[in-house]
Amino acid sequence: QVQLVESGGGLVQPGGSLRLSCAASGSIFSINYMRWYRQAPGKQRELVARIAGGGSTNYADSVKGRFTISRDNAKNTVYLQMNSLKPEDTAVYYCNADLWIVAGPGKWEDYWGQGTQVTVSS
Repeated sequence: QVQLVESGGGLVQPGGSLRLSCAASGSIFSINYMRWYRQAPGKQRELVARIAGGGSTNYADSVKGRFTISRDNAKNTVYLQMNSLKPEDTAVYYCNADLWIVAGPGKWEDYWGQGTQVTVSS
């Protein structure tokens, strides 16, 4: 069974840091883009950052200079290092990835993790 599992969320004070991890497991042949989204209460889910298989990255304007996305292709894992956290960063953070599954339908498929809560508060 293919799945994405996030970890690393929690409660942190403003100005603090957290590192999120998302590990993909199962019969995976290849992974293309890996992304982090977030959804705050009452708001739409938004793209925070994405990283291509080759390592190129893109960020939402609201997190540029504070968040860093990276990946370890050997471990099928994506990370989100979050520094200088603000209360407005409070949200459920979701991992998303384009996966090519062994013996699958022969196309890239969109998978989501279950989400991890990040709360920034004093």
